[in-house]
Amino acid sequence: MLSYTHFTLEERKYLQELLEKGYSLRKIASFLGRAPSSVSREIARNRSKTKCKADNSYHYHHWRAQILATIRRRQQRQTALPPGSPVYCYVVEKLNEYWSPEEIAMRWRLEHPEQTLGTSTIYRYIWRNALPGIRKKTHLRRRGKNRHLVHHNCNVIHPDRRIPEWPEEIVTRSRIGDWEGDTVYGGIGKGLIVTLVDRKSRYLRACLVQSRDAGQIREAIHAALKGMPVMSVSLDNGSEFSQFREVERELDTLVYFAEPHKPWQRGTNENTNGLLRFFFPKGFDFHAITDETLQTVVASINNRPRKCLGWRTPSEIFSVALA
Repeated sequence: MLSYTHFTLEERKYLQELLEKGYSLRKIASFLGRAPSSVSREIARNRSKTKCKADNSYHYHHWRAQILATIRRRQQRQTALPPGSPVYCYVVEKLNEYWSPEEIAMRWRLEHPEQTLGTSTIYRYIWRNALPGIRKKTHLRRRGKNRHLVHHNCNVIHPDRRIPEWPEEIVTRSRIGDWEGDTVYGGIGKGLIVTLVDRKSRYLRACLVQSRDAGQIREAIHAALKGMPVMSVSLDNGSEFSQFREVERELDTLVYFAEPHKPWQRGTNENTNGLLRFFFPKGFDFHAITDETLQTVVASINNRPRKCLGWRTPSEIFSVALA
């Protein structure tokens, strides 16, 4: 038998013909490649409500069945998130914490395995402005726009190690303490932040910096990773990381660099920086915020469930690994 799908118009037309020829439900089911219970349910739902006087039976017509099924699906879509229900309140709460619809849906399923919630359902409600105070331009990471590629420039330093030389432990994300790092810039002369993300747990550390001076960047990396397990640090090729050998000595670790024009080699960090950009868009003035504000955003990101973590949060994975 086929896995369950809705009856198509063609199937309903064929079903009507078989019924008119007097075939049994089991015979009809075998012709359609469906379970007898599915055929029985389809007829019961969509047959006429009154008996035909000519033969004292309920008649089934494929066009009527198709229209009734379409109406039911529309009604179900409109009530997928009944206002005031636990799932409705959960969706609104997590959207206000800037979780993505996929993160919300999968975390709900993780916590309520007996109930379903579709990502498309949440998007549909957002697009219809059917959730109070929730708008795609204010609550979705990409403001409802399509993704586009970001091009990075160039290698300006001469590293001792490249990311393709990673040992197996880093490649397989088998341990805590392998960090990917980069910078997120504000407007011209408006500061930046240094970000470091643990490859295994996706746990984020970030630090405000006044300028891209290599000495300030080195101090920021040291401050962000102070007290953290540090097995390796993998960075972009910008000149702000030119004091990487000092970083190695201070943190007693090894520093690797991405190859030129290959930002995907640090994909974990690139993706996390994209999450930060939701809160701090291009041109943002980092001089206008405090470290407390930054750490509030970092905590929010660390407590969002991730698909790659089985819908656990980076904080959960990181704390368990260190326990």
